Amino acid sequence: MVDVSIPCSGFVVGLVVGITGIGGGSLMTPILVLLFGIAPQTAVGTDLLFACITKVFGAIVHGQKGAVDWQIVRRLSYGSLPAAAFTVILLAYVGGGQIRSGVILSALGVALLVTAAGLLVRKQLHEVGKRLRTENAVRFKQLQPGLTVITGVGVGALVALTSVGAGALGTVALVYLYPYRLRPVKLVGTDIAHAIPLTLVAGAAHLVLRNPDFVLLAKLLMGSIPGIVLGSTLSARIPEAFVRNAIAAIMVVVAVRLLV
Repeated sequence: MVDVSIPCSGFVVGLVVGITGIGGGSLMTPILVLLFGIAPQTAVGTDLLFACITKVFGAIVHGQKGAVDWQIVRRLSYGSLPAAAFTVILLAYVGGGQIRSGVILSALGVALLVTAAGLLVRKQLHEVGKRLRTENAVRFKQLQPGLTVITGVGVGALVALTSVGAGALGTVALVYLYPYRLRPVKLVGTDIAHAIPLTLVAGAAHLVLRNPDFVLLAKLLMGSIPGIVLGSTLSARIPEAFVRNAIAAIMVVVAVRLLV
């Protein structure tokens, strides 16, 4: 009998990412570690390549709808790509396999808690961003490029270590930094587009360490590609806030499980 659990997991994650732009690493890496018993470094390395390939299809759909801000993608990438590569290099020098697994699991638990908190306060951050953008527009716009690059550095390092944050933390930061410029659909499309080069660089670095499992990757892609195409097509019709809050709740539960 054919085991369809892994492709089905890929489909669900792809669908969520297509709708919200978040949930890739935040859902897939814990699923691989906790449900399928995959080693943490293998789960992270595989998930990064999975996210890169999956999100290409989502970016195509969003790009065709004009829902990608390429200037913001470039700004984020200036910080995230070198940070991701540097983080994986550092990880390669952290002890043996057991120590590396412990570091990744602890970082994953913390990253999920931080990400969940960010998702829950996203609306409030958006309001703060709108107020600052309105009251001090010139200064706010001057700081936007630099703060976007700095955001990219943080997201890049976190994604390379845990595969979490490209979507969730990225969108939280962007609603604050670009409160009027990015409407919800364009926010999702921009975040997905930025995740492609980021996960490619981080995944390639993990590939050098021989972390990814290509058989596992193929099974995940069987489900995720149709999932993200469907989710991206439906993204303007689904109540994204409901999905986002549900993901945040799941992240808290999973983070506690990983840390405890």
